[in-house]
Amino acid sequence: MTRPTRPAIYFNVHLVSDSTGETLNAVQRAACAQFENIQPLEHNYYLVRSERQLERVTREIEAAPGVVWYTISDSALRARLEAFCRERSIPTLPVLDPSIAMLGRHLGISANNRVAGQHAMDEDYFERMEAINFTLAHDDGQNVDGLIGADVILLGVSRTSKTPTCVYLANRKVRAGNIPLVPGVPLPDFLEKMGDKGPLVVGLKISAERLVQIRRQRLLSLNQDDAGEYADEEAVRDEITQANRLFQRNQWKTIDVSRRSVEETAAGILNLLSERRGSA
Repeated sequence: MTRPTRPAIYFNVHLVSDSTGETLNAVQRAACAQFENIQPLEHNYYLVRSERQLERVTREIEAAPGVVWYTISDSALRARLEAFCRERSIPTLPVLDPSIAMLGRHLGISANNRVAGQHAMDEDYFERMEAINFTLAHDDGQNVDGLIGADVILLGVSRTSKTPTCVYLANRKVRAGNIPLVPGVPLPDFLEKMGDKGPLVVGLKISAERLVQIRRQRLLSLNQDDAGEYADEEAVRDEITQANRLFQRNQWKTIDVSRRSVEETAAGILNLLSERRGSA
């Protein structure tokens, strides 16, 4: 007997940050992913650094009670937000506090409570910007000669998430570029000649069924009815077979992206990079 589906639970989630809110968004989505059939209604408040800004936030929380997750360094603003929520029995969670407290105990020093400390324009920041600029300049087969200076080169047929994966890697300071595998279009000569001395080459594999599904959805989004060989199952299978033979012939590392998110694909590539650098 099939169990009846429980109606979706809708609830308000207020994310309050004195910075860009990236940490809050990541934690909230990771937590909500652990529950089935829920629909968080996100209310985002970024760069909250003054009493006036916090007043607007508290008005909106009062109008739509739910749960409040926050990252605020200023002690006065924190106290005011916590008191406001406590008086109304609204659950709150200072997302970074447990991690900062644990690290402080381990190191034996106190945190500096610097606002947006992770976004400081230091050497790390400029390395990340340089990686992003490199990736944008070497996306989708552009400036292939310059790819010799990449950390990673991704190869894959159309719609294997090469570009978003490269952008994600660039945000981790990895100089990534990608080249689409197009039937009848040869790859740059240096790719098959550089061996282990050059950038890490990773082939993105995908099942034919999944690729046909993705490409047909892409055509629908563009209001195109005539798929041609682009989403024809037999043509797609042949395209994937040729790509897989290329990866095998050159003994390139591969990752199957059929059911992977961009984040999971990037994590696999980062592991491959780490292994390579560790064995160098």
